[in-house]
Amino acid sequence: MLTPEQATRIGVDPGYFNDCSDGVFMTSRGGGLYDRTFMDGFLKPGLGLENWTSRTNYPALNVVQTGPGEMSLYVNQNYGQPTAHLRRYSLRLDGFASLHADYGGGEMLTKPFTFTGTELELNFATSAAGSIRIEIQDAAGQPLPGFTLADSLGTIGNELQRSVQWKGGSDVSSLAGKPVRLKFVLKDADLFSLRFK
Repeated sequence: MLTPEQATRIGVDPGYFNDCSDGVFMTSRGGGLYDRTFMDGFLKPGLGLENWTSRTNYPALNVVQTGPGEMSLYVNQNYGQPTAHLRRYSLRLDGFASLHADYGGGEMLTKPFTFTGTELELNFATSAAGSIRIEIQDAAGQPLPGFTLADSLGTIGNELQRSVQWKGGSDVSSLAGKPVRLKFVLKDADLFSLRFK
């Protein structure tokens, strides 16, 4: 928090320098019950005293899709100061969080679920040396023929929508409606979202 001397230096209203805020994530499935599973600040005060005043970093509106592959947040900056303004922050679609692995790699296994559709589509980003490989397993965790890690061609690049490929192609319709698990093996990669279509 600012001292009275710092507040005077940046010209902040005397009522707006005794606290500050972060933009945080809360989730809800409707109603009045919200969950703060992720306690870290998402939008934190930046460099400069003007960013550490009351109500700075408050989103002025919900998340807005501002392009085919972009979503934006409009956020109060320098609140209570002569330089008060809104700032637009932009992210890729579904870019708030990701399943991430560094160069050393990492794995994730889903719980069993069923799906409809013919292809598994990813929103992802890798480095040039990174990749995402996916294995489809039955509900007991046994790899399904044609969809094993050895069959996975690996997904490399940075796209909002790309269908996963195995040696036999991308068609997963033979597994639709059956309980399956997905095993993700990532190396220097982020998986932002997935869907069956």
